[in-house]
Amino acid sequence: MTADVAESPTALADRGELALGLPESYLAAGYTLRSWLTSTDHKRIAILYAISITLFFFIGGAAATIVRLELFTPKADVVGADTYNKLFTLHGVVMVWFFLIPSIPTTLGNFLLPLMIGARDMAFPKLNLASWYLNIAGGILTASAMLAGGIDTGWTFYVPYSTVFSNTAVSLGVLGVFVSGFSTIATGVNFIATTHTLRAPGMTWFKLPLFVWAMYTTSLIFVLATPVLAVTLLLVLAERLFGLPIFDPARGGDPILFQHLFWFYSHPAVYIMILPAMGVISEVITCFARRRIFGYTFMVYALVAIAVIGFFTWGHHMFTSGMSPFAALVFSFLSFIVAVPSAIKVFNWTATLYRGQIGFESPMLYALGFVGLFTVGGLTGLFLASIPIDVHVQDTYFVVAHFHYIMVGASVSAYFAGLHFWWPKVTGRMYPETWAKFAAILMFFGFNLTFFPQFIAGYLGMPRRYHVYPPEFQVWNVLSSSGAAVLAAAYLMPLGYLTWSVFFGERARNDPWNASGLEWRTTSPPPRENFLGKPEVLAMPYNYHPEGAPPIKDQPRIPAQGSLT
Repeated sequence: MTADVAESPTALADRGELALGLPESYLAAGYTLRSWLTSTDHKRIAILYAISITLFFFIGGAAATIVRLELFTPKADVVGADTYNKLFTLHGVVMVWFFLIPSIPTTLGNFLLPLMIGARDMAFPKLNLASWYLNIAGGILTASAMLAGGIDTGWTFYVPYSTVFSNTAVSLGVLGVFVSGFSTIATGVNFIATTHTLRAPGMTWFKLPLFVWAMYTTSLIFVLATPVLAVTLLLVLAERLFGLPIFDPARGGDPILFQHLFWFYSHPAVYIMILPAMGVISEVITCFARRRIFGYTFMVYALVAIAVIGFFTWGHHMFTSGMSPFAALVFSFLSFIVAVPSAIKVFNWTATLYRGQIGFESPMLYALGFVGLFTVGGLTGLFLASIPIDVHVQDTYFVVAHFHYIMVGASVSAYFAGLHFWWPKVTGRMYPETWAKFAAILMFFGFNLTFFPQFIAGYLGMPRRYHVYPPEFQVWNVLSSSGAAVLAAAYLMPLGYLTWSVFFGERARNDPWNASGLEWRTTSPPPRENFLGKPEVLAMPYNYHPEGAPPIKDQPRIPAQGSLT
């Protein structure tokens, strides 16, 4: 004799037996343009951000494409010197401030943070929408600078060139980045307030998913570091527009002061880009290895340590600026120290994979690509933390390659891993898995073909930011430009098949990956209020097998982290 067990609406929806009266999804809460542009739903705002940063990504990518075409040969065959300077500036400014920094926090972070902690929305929904408008306003100002003749200073706006000598639209570009900074600060404040005040019952600090910890530590950097950049850019505008002698050495100013202020923000900005990526990878690896995360507590403390120590390492960008040997030694030591928590994370991901029941779905392929690229980028970062080597390769393509392995290879791999992992939750649709796997493999191959030759060219002495170069470097540039073509194809493919999936993809179950997080306990896509009941957290995250026991092949997952009441 068996007893009838009442099933929750979520369970019915997961089997496709949608009961009458279930709330409609957030996607159905209005189809007009106005309903999207005035929405305070964190999920819709995340999609607005995804659309805008994708646009900026292709603008920056188009500039990089022309740069790589120019570098295919040693002579100036495509553009002249002035245009080349404006192109790499456009690429850097747009990619750093309008794609890489906002990419994961404003899209995946915005969509998932309330869902992962059992909240109905952000703490400040209207501020969340305002942050998107500020980001768009900053992007429009920056694009206007490009239309007004462009900027030729590079993305770092180094003085005194940017304040005294450049006759390009520097002021407009600086103003655009300044405005976008307020968007970043608003997002950080919102994430911090949401994490502190809106956690579901039972969601203690050490039951938070690592993605939430990553968003929280990133938000602290948003709030503490971005005002320093804002003040620095205001000083650049003050000197450029009003002639105040702040950085101009001819009038008693100090250009090295600009470098200290700029890099005090811009090195923590590296962790703004990589900490969210680490959070994504922690979620994906545990799911597809079917194992608890190895050393959860150490992973949390490693995230916090990276955020804190990162504020003390800015000087390694300035070893050739004339700083004292003692100061250089201190910054070198701290730069080695900040590698320790990063290494802990790589070790823990590897240990999580050990003896796991690993599935090679597309999110996992992107995640494994992240681990490889991040490891190469991190190890070459140790080279740059060593003063003699840094002096040798300063302002060469070695630095360009290292930067891109971390900021583009690792961060973008993680962004695509998260996008594919949570796409069924965001859209309610599945994508063609074969195409996704092919794109992941192609991206890893194309990225290495693009940037690994730059390590060699840089070590041999090829300087960056030159549009002509000695013929002996051509073979490395041909390889790099060829890889860029492959990489461009790998970046374009997801745009095609993910868009196709929205209209023609198979309908997704609520938890297609059999994952353990609270965000998978609601419908796909979620309703406007996120959950059909009241979330309650019952256990630690990542319950993929019993505590202290290894996973067994095809073993069903034990009860999820949370439930709905």
